[in-house]
Amino acid sequence: QHGRVKIKSTAQQEEEKRKEREKKLKIYIAARDACFSKRKEGICDDEALQLTQQLLSSNPDFATLWNYRREILMHLEDEVQKIYEAELSFLESCLKVNPKSYGSWHHRGWVSARLPQPDWARELSLCDRCLSLDDRNFHCWDYRRMVVKMSGVPVDQELGFTDHLIGSNFSNYSSWHYRSTLLPLLHPESPEPLCLSEYELVQNAFFTDPNDQSAWFYYRWLLGRGITKLVTCGALFLSLVFQAQSVGLLLVLDGQPQRVEWRSVHPRFKHSPVWICDLPPGTISDITNEHNLTVHWTEKHTHRDCALYTGRTESYCRDSATDQELFRSELSVEKTSVLQSELQSCNQLQELEPLNKWCLLTIILLMRALDPLGYEKETLAHFQTLKEVDSMRSAYYSDLCSKFMIENTILKMEYAEVRVFSISDKNLTTLCHLDQLLLVTHINLSSNQLQRLPPQFAMLQCLEVLEADNNNIENLEGLFCLSKLEEINLKNNNISTLADLQPLASCPKIKRLDLRGNPVTQMAKIEAELAELLPSVTDILL
Repeated sequence: QHGRVKIKSTAQQEEEKRKEREKKLKIYIAARDACFSKRKEGICDDEALQLTQQLLSSNPDFATLWNYRREILMHLEDEVQKIYEAELSFLESCLKVNPKSYGSWHHRGWVSARLPQPDWARELSLCDRCLSLDDRNFHCWDYRRMVVKMSGVPVDQELGFTDHLIGSNFSNYSSWHYRSTLLPLLHPESPEPLCLSEYELVQNAFFTDPNDQSAWFYYRWLLGRGITKLVTCGALFLSLVFQAQSVGLLLVLDGQPQRVEWRSVHPRFKHSPVWICDLPPGTISDITNEHNLTVHWTEKHTHRDCALYTGRTESYCRDSATDQELFRSELSVEKTSVLQSELQSCNQLQELEPLNKWCLLTIILLMRALDPLGYEKETLAHFQTLKEVDSMRSAYYSDLCSKFMIENTILKMEYAEVRVFSISDKNLTTLCHLDQLLLVTHINLSSNQLQRLPPQFAMLQCLEVLEADNNNIENLEGLFCLSKLEEINLKNNNISTLADLQPLASCPKIKRLDLRGNPVTQMAKIEAELAELLPSVTDILL
């Protein structure tokens, strides 16, 4: 046995490690308590500086100690340049312990901003080194942006920096994002030659690795750059309905301001695109003449005009979705040509990668921008493929497809100049843009996959007939105070209790209600209870 190294057992090793940890912990706790005591007594001396350095060297995420250290540094008035440069060196050692330490990067920014003669080149070099180790270190990216701003680094130089990082790694999402903040500064007007070079750069990225999302996100931003939308929409009734973001509305009738109370269409909405007021009885006694109505939105210094025509009891003033370019912006010839070219490129990639979700989704969005109605069939097919290849996000794709189908139906309705909205058997899973259906009198939502009529449904203030058979509806919260609603068809849904039907009590003119095929019809005495809840209904189908 002589001359041989004695091998310790696992139990011995663990015991020694435990004792070593306990020893270090006691030293750490003692130093921490000493720091807290000094801070409580307002002591800011060299010993406190050394104690915080000892603790932060092993645990750079102790925010209280960084705060104390800043208090100490602010009390040191001699040789500030030397002290702060030493602090920067100490911070580098902390970043080696944890390169993503919130406290270390924040403290470095604080020190650099207070340094009498900062060496910004050194700070940029530090950022380069950190990003070479982890190109998605967002703490370092934030610090770099501060350094660039403080030192006045030219924008084109930073753009070249992103070129270098992207060239070495197409998957560098942070570089793509930084690039999207720099380009508008360097080229506010988005010149065509620049766009083409950017399209070529990003296409090289996603043709190289079609499954990497970084380039696709940048591509989406690039395609949408320069497309702006101005959305204003309103509708006015004798019981006035006006679209705005908040109540700051003044009603003027024939030149005279009126004292009215505005309310949203549903109690849950403190902020709403639609507000209603009732004109007091006798406000308009002469309906044989035309009257002028103006609503002033005081917060936005804008107003809307409409007229109450002779013999009419209601008046409308509303911009259409097509006039507003609500769902797509009017494209110039040049922009259309570029988007068509990009669609062709994506279609080529899709032929090579038919199951690539990023490519499919981008194709859908390009088709929406170019011609939503003309590409409707292709869009639906691509959504079906998306739900199959990316099943974990199928609900998202279903909701997005529903949104697009509703937009298309609104456009078709406006082109036909009708007040009937029919979107049955489209596999809808959600409802949106309901503020665009203010004037609809008849809506058909049958044979979809809807589970609820959301509070926003109360924006359909002119609705008279609702058809929503063959869905999965179990919540009718949106059927609130629809004063013109007369007929409701809810056959084969999932309404299970009388409480689910309670919102209908706020609709005073309902005459016909079809609930066949709902669980609620199996309840005892349901017919009598419905008669009590909805006294205006004369035809109940159970």
